[in-house]
Amino acid sequence: MGNLNKIPQLRFPEFKAEWEFQRNKDLVSRVSIPVEVEEDVFYKQIGIRSHGKGIFHKEPVTGKSLGNKRVFWIQKDMFIVNIVFAWELAVAKTSEKEEGLIASHRFPMYQPKENTSNVDYLLHYYLTRKGKHLLGLASPGGAGRNKTLGQKEFEKLKYLIPTFEEQSKIANFLSTMDKRIAILRKKKAELEEYKKGVMRKIFKQEIRFKDDDGSNFPEWEEKKLGDVLDYLQPTKFLVSDTDYKDKYTTPVLTAGKKFILGYTDEKEGVFSDNLPTIIFDDFTTAFHFVDFPFKAKSSAMKMLIPRNENLNIRFFYEVMRTINFPLSEHKRYWISEYQNEKIPYPHINEQAKITDFLSSIDNSIDKVSNQVDESLKYKQGLLQKMFV
Repeated sequence: MGNLNKIPQLRFPEFKAEWEFQRNKDLVSRVSIPVEVEEDVFYKQIGIRSHGKGIFHKEPVTGKSLGNKRVFWIQKDMFIVNIVFAWELAVAKTSEKEEGLIASHRFPMYQPKENTSNVDYLLHYYLTRKGKHLLGLASPGGAGRNKTLGQKEFEKLKYLIPTFEEQSKIANFLSTMDKRIAILRKKKAELEEYKKGVMRKIFKQEIRFKDDDGSNFPEWEEKKLGDVLDYLQPTKFLVSDTDYKDKYTTPVLTAGKKFILGYTDEKEGVFSDNLPTIIFDDFTTAFHFVDFPFKAKSSAMKMLIPRNENLNIRFFYEVMRTINFPLSEHKRYWISEYQNEKIPYPHINEQAKITDFLSSIDNSIDKVSNQVDESLKYKQGLLQKMFV
């Protein structure tokens, strides 16, 4: 019986042979076609995002602006890597979209040797923990720009790999999953764009709702945001211990991008009596709608609440998302400026109609977003089981 370490946990049944150790230099060949730069010609360069997020195209520049920079023509269907951030999984596969574009010497390209290696397989492999570990080994030095991939070290990397046929089967399967994830992401983006378009029409009153009896609602008024929303200071709701653990149940929130910082087991000072609320960062004007109990982290965070019960706070959250508020300096904004923003004010029942409609779109977006997350999680599990 063979060594089980040379056989993946999950495998297509038609393949039985053990995987064999191979070096990169036996699997791929470096492709390097220098560009004879002309000063008056425009060239478009590429970059590679970290964490396997793919290639992006930079704005065109003239050959003159490139100076003495060494640049090379991009070829399609190549394994390409950013040597500065290889350790952060800045790897990708070139496509027809990159043909005719250029890259500096920091982006070496490798062509799989015929019937030996599959470029999609190699890309998927280097996005696994094992692949990341190898890229780290070939990138000596400290963090950041000093941790550069050594190309000779990269060529010497040795790892277990199946036959070309099995590589191709694995790659095709995972690429099919990637296409499904891409379709879901596109669907999510389309729903988000649809919601933005509908919101613009609603708040311009190009779309109006009717009451349950079919009658028209009254004309909209205009108010200041501070006329409809009051605020509570976070002092008594601040978390004391930042030793967060997933096993705890009360989330600790920030109004910034991170939103949930972690979970605490603190029972006192939980914000729960004035839900739902809008948490608002007084310095950045970032905000989130929250309808569950929480603890706060920042003393700069205000909890916005309706000034009376005849207000729909979710409606005003949606209104706030349409406000284009420029930040001028580092200061507290709610009292000095933000609360004075003028906003549309429809009848309370029309507020509810608008909110229900927009929430139905949000539910569709959340559903697709969850499908994306579940697909990514499922794929990540497969990556760990389908490679040795």
